Amino acid sequence: MSTAHAAKANQRRVAFATVIGTTVEWYDFFIYATAAGLVFSQLFFEPAGQEIALLISFASVGLSFLFRPLGAFLAGHFGDKIGRRAMLVLTLALMGASTTLIGVLPTYETAGLWAPVLLLLLRILQGISAGGEWGGAVLMAVEHAPEGHRGRAGSYPQVGVPLGMLLASGTMALMTGVISPGEAFMAWGWRVPFLVSIVLILVGYFVRRAVDESPVFEEIAEHKAQTNVPILVLFKKHWPLVIIAALVFAGNNAAGYMTTGGFFQSYTTDPEGPVGLERTDVLVAVAFGAAIWLIMTLVAGFLADKIGRKRTYQLGFIILAISLFPVFALVNSGSLGLLYLAFGLFSIGLGLTYGPQAALYSELFPASVRFSGVSISYAIGAIVGGAFAPTIAQALVQATGGTTAVAVYLLIVVAISFTAVTLIRDRSGIDLSFRNQAEQEVGALVFDKRRADAAMATQDA
Repeated sequence: MSTAHAAKANQRRVAFATVIGTTVEWYDFFIYATAAGLVFSQLFFEPAGQEIALLISFASVGLSFLFRPLGAFLAGHFGDKIGRRAMLVLTLALMGASTTLIGVLPTYETAGLWAPVLLLLLRILQGISAGGEWGGAVLMAVEHAPEGHRGRAGSYPQVGVPLGMLLASGTMALMTGVISPGEAFMAWGWRVPFLVSIVLILVGYFVRRAVDESPVFEEIAEHKAQTNVPILVLFKKHWPLVIIAALVFAGNNAAGYMTTGGFFQSYTTDPEGPVGLERTDVLVAVAFGAAIWLIMTLVAGFLADKIGRKRTYQLGFIILAISLFPVFALVNSGSLGLLYLAFGLFSIGLGLTYGPQAALYSELFPASVRFSGVSISYAIGAIVGGAFAPTIAQALVQATGGTTAVAVYLLIVVAISFTAVTLIRDRSGIDLSFRNQAEQEVGALVFDKRRADAAMATQDA
């Protein structure tokens, strides 16, 4: 086999492994959010009263985000020291174990306070896993990719999010509409999607084990150039970059968690609310939106290679901002057909502001702290954007009686993200290898006028 052919075959294996792994990881994560919007308020938090229980249920979705930085710190530290692949396998195993155990938890009715406590502990473990998984997946994809195809390669792990959402919504819809409709879903049907996770985890584990380590990390290891405490170096030298990169993600995450965090599912199926649709119908509509999100994420990866990461992001944020008020108007119509249209329209902007993220983040940070940089930026952006977006949205609906305030809130976060990405210099095509560390250290932000030769002279001195 020729070297070029072998390289392409390896890139295909990496693409397949990152898609499968992130899909399984996010299926687990979103199954919880979907159940939180549909059943957890009644099964685990009911003594707090209907409205407060729903707020607590959504807050439990956000709780995991507070622990994502811990997962990002741990995975970033060891990912920059012992490799990307090992962290991918460990985070997948942790997520799978946590999700499967949720499927066998007793409810409040049978275990009292222990039930919500154990549920929250397992959600925290999910958060730690999610915080560490993303950085490893995108670096494996981007660092293996040839220079002109990083946007496309980086979009593959990104589609794991809409694929995970599609799988989670589809599985839940199958349970509510076919296998365990009505009271059966509340009694036992909600558990099945969590228990299925163990099979998916085994598939993802063996796929990821078969992938070669990132060539950038192999180069670092060969030179014995691993940073002792990469997180300290990251915050000492690149803290403005971490903050701005996190803010870039916040807008997409806040908007995306209207569906992935369970708000839309809860709002549209509330029998006392203004929409009042059936659970299964809404879950299928969410799955349709996830399919559009998936397609637009791949489109964004190709666009990122054609017109640049930054321009693709800016286009996506403009579309997302324009669509917010029409989306909520369509949702409030009470029409199932218009709900499909709403979720499809919403997903265009979501995909365009998610597809370029892997390539953009990977090209921002120098090789020696790259795993830490992308993971921690992603985790902080998730906290700022999506952590409590469903809780905030539900609180705004309860306070105002409508969704206009929710649209305004999302518009503000999207505007912040648009501003943040405008401050980033597009570095499409930069050499990501360890030997190019000096150039990677400087110039990632538009107001950073330093040059690589000056940075190298400072380091030598």
